[in-house]
Amino acid sequence: MITLQRIRIVACSRWLCTSHCKPVGPNISVSGESGHGSLSFRNLSTSTERRTIMPAWVIDGYGGNEVLRFTKNASFPIIHYPNEVIVKVHAAGLNPIDISMRGGYGAATLAMRRDPLNINQSGREFPLVLGRDVSGVIMECGLDVAYFKPGDEVWAAVPPWKQGGLAEFVVLSANEVSHKPKSLSHPEAAAVPYVASTAWSALVNTGGVSKDNCANKRMLIIGASGGVGTFAIQMLKAWGAHVTVTCSQNAEGLVRGLGADHVVDYTAGDVPEQLKSLEKFDLILDNVGGVTENWALDFLKPWAGAKYVTLVTPFLFNTDRLGVADGMMQNGVTIARKTLKHLCKGVHYRWGFFAPSGPTLDDISEMVDAGQVRPVLEEQFPFSQVPQAFLKLEKGHARGKTVVNVVTGSGDAQ
Repeated sequence: MITLQRIRIVACSRWLCTSHCKPVGPNISVSGESGHGSLSFRNLSTSTERRTIMPAWVIDGYGGNEVLRFTKNASFPIIHYPNEVIVKVHAAGLNPIDISMRGGYGAATLAMRRDPLNINQSGREFPLVLGRDVSGVIMECGLDVAYFKPGDEVWAAVPPWKQGGLAEFVVLSANEVSHKPKSLSHPEAAAVPYVASTAWSALVNTGGVSKDNCANKRMLIIGASGGVGTFAIQMLKAWGAHVTVTCSQNAEGLVRGLGADHVVDYTAGDVPEQLKSLEKFDLILDNVGGVTENWALDFLKPWAGAKYVTLVTPFLFNTDRLGVADGMMQNGVTIARKTLKHLCKGVHYRWGFFAPSGPTLDDISEMVDAGQVRPVLEEQFPFSQVPQAFLKLEKGHARGKTVVNVVTGSGDAQ
């Protein structure tokens, strides 16, 4: 549920900065005329000089792991809009999209999102900071931020078009940030936001699932041992669904421990053949894609509002290959064709996408603190070993999340 504190009172927002965004020490200051609402930032250590740089892992071009570069001179983030906050990152989570973005996947679409009017030159996204999950502490607030204050522990899923969490600080919209669950450490919290937001968007926003309509529904999660799958299992079970999953035999203990009712081992034989003996499903969440689409929709209940939601779509591939305009047109043709084809069979075909949302993370935080869901953290790395963390993620067959501890003391890996 979206709390009332997230409703901003615009009429008095210009006067909230000193009361709701009070600096947490003598080294952070608010400056500028009240009519402009500009913020300045001081060195967050003991220095009184204005801070303009910070340590970060960046890439200066697209490629393999060799493009990762550590620098102590990354640009310090700046609040440009009154609803933004600066977060000191304690831990950052890695996701498969970070591997893809490092190689240039989605560059055309993300460039359009960063610069809709195409004002800047190509390549202006560099140096680019990766890392889609952050857990940390609010350091400064924009003028319109009333729901947070400096010192608050928060978590967030960083949108792909923004600078990521593999840095000492990150700037985010307050609408993308949520108070961190009290029961989690920063490394544990950094294992959740991106996959949880993606699963929530796919299941709730696209699939139409909720805690009020999920009881006794039959759900199938294809590729369930990764980050999105492990969260989706827990969320659906907390809402009373019957959950069947596909994974390899060595992940069976993990998914059963998270609540999966039935496990199909894809290494034990043909998955469609194994599913034939089971009752059909109300919803399928596909984390694998590819040839899965050729058979998965046959296992949905026909003419009962059943939905197939896939997170593996050609959306960014088409825009990278064809350009934004032609790519979007191709996407429209593809989704329309597939939707109509399967609608004639009595089932619904949908594409699912990540959607950043602080209010969604508020709901997820409540579920975490209530013991309904928990992070699945596979391995932690210190900030000095970001390349090793990427190599680990590249090996695939994840059994949870890979997390980087940015601040010493935020986890055992440091």
